[in-house]
Parts: sequence; structure tokens; C-alpha cells
Amino acid sequence: MNKKWAAKRLTINLTSSEAQKLELYCSTTGRPATDVIRELIRSLSTLEEKGLQA
Repeated sequence: MNKKWAAKRLTINLTSSEAQKLELYCSTTGRPATDVIRELIRSLSTLEEKGLQA
């Protein structure tokens, strides 16, 4: 495995409708689920990015 991506492995549980939606999106866009999930995580804003303190 590429060391760049070996930092953390994550297992998630999805409902059947969530899994179906992800599979449909991936087949429509031709993108792997891993890339889609990474992009979604990167798009999350944090309190720090909003200039707020926790």
C-alpha cells in the first residue's frame, strides 16, 4: 500500500439506501467510492476554519 494513504484506515456502516446512493453516484461519475468520500470529508468545515474556538 502506498505510504501516503496508509495513515488511517476507516470502516463505515451504511444503510442499504446510503450504499445504493453511493454506488449509483460512483457508477454515474466513474469515480471510486474512496475518492468521493475523501472529497466529502475535505469539504467539511471545522470550527477553526470558521474562526471559532471550540
